[in-house]
Amino acid sequence: MTARVLPVMPPLPKVLRRDAPLPRLRLSLWHGVALAGFVVLTAMAADAATEPAPRAGVLAVLVRWSPLLLRGFGFNILISFMAMAIGTVLGAFLGLGLVSLRRPARALAWVLTEFFRNAPWLVLLFFMIYMLPFRIQIGPLSIALPDWVKAVIGLGLPVMANVAEVMRGAVQSIHPGQWEAAESLGFSRNQQLWQIILPQCIKRMIPPWMNLYAILVMGTTLASIVGVNDVVTLAGQVQAAEGGRTDLLVPLYGYVLLLFFIYCYPIARLTQRLERRYAVRI
Repeated sequence: MTARVLPVMPPLPKVLRRDAPLPRLRLSLWHGVALAGFVVLTAMAADAATEPAPRAGVLAVLVRWSPLLLRGFGFNILISFMAMAIGTVLGAFLGLGLVSLRRPARALAWVLTEFFRNAPWLVLLFFMIYMLPFRIQIGPLSIALPDWVKAVIGLGLPVMANVAEVMRGAVQSIHPGQWEAAESLGFSRNQQLWQIILPQCIKRMIPPWMNLYAILVMGTTLASIVGVNDVVTLAGQVQAAEGGRTDLLVPLYGYVLLLFFIYCYPIARLTQRLERRYAVRI
């Protein structure tokens, strides 16, 4: 009787193994060059495809409207600065609640963090637009709340939750021996946290904080849906001002995409450098 030989499954390729690192796609300067070339080529193709008419070319339209588009993009940057500032301050307090020794404070901080981390940004923007009043009356003082202020608050809430999670992870990444050594020297809990633990956490929090800011900058385009005159809204107005020319669609929004790339690419490169510099080696 002959023995039956069972087929042997060959080992998985290295990229498919569970312990293998996932491939990482990082932005490079060539991506920006390719994007700029894409904008120019689509503009030239649009001019070549349209019949000769007494109207400006696509590149000429982009140059003429660039000051307005750059002003709108600057408004996006302003919204990102304010939302990041609000989210960072509130997230720092929320992060302290996540590492608190008091169970009620820790539970409340966890609920807020999980809710705003998992809530869609656009839904939060609509909530802020329709829930917040147009004007707040504080005694004789009347404070107007325009749509862009509500957008800042709406974008600051998910930033707050993500900053709190970043802070919690940084605190828990500190070796327990740091806490034990500080306690043996007679430091109180607050002294341990503020004088020993948090100063070590700052370096570890900077790379994910910068990465979160880059994501927020790209997320500011959601404000156009709720009526804020950012660069995306102005791009639509530019097309309408040019008579609704369909040949402007791809070059115009490609130009907007190029503006975001030019701004976010240095942030991404600096984040990668800081990640390598402040990497925790076990």
